[in-house]
Amino acid sequence: MDAPCDATLLRIFVGNDDAFDEKPLYDQIVLKARDMAMAGATVTRGILAYGPASQELQIRLRFSEDLPVVIDIVDTDEKIKAFLPIVEAMMDSGLVITQKVSVVRYGRKAKMPERDDPRAA
Repeated sequence: MDAPCDATLLRIFVGNDDAFDEKPLYDQIVLKARDMAMAGATVTRGILAYGPASQELQIRLRFSEDLPVVIDIVDTDEKIKAFLPIVEAMMDSGLVITQKVSVVRYGRKAKMPERDDPRAA
């Protein structure tokens, strides 16, 4: 993906204990995104959540292993749309959203040659 460009953010909210093929769901989603050569993915663990799966905010969640997990994937709109049915098939419950975003920078900054490096001249 070149930058700057317009792109789509796919954000997936699941529980830490959610699984697909007896493996963590968040892990399986990221591996599938990599298999499909998507630009990249980030998994973030939350510390507290509220939603349809837990109708009341419970303090015990702070001590639970089933904490919220958010998976962010940014890529072209076409690749995100192609990935959505795969995600849907892997999930039993959760929340999936998409949002149009502007990518300002993508990738690593090019290293500058060292001053003592003869290639710097």
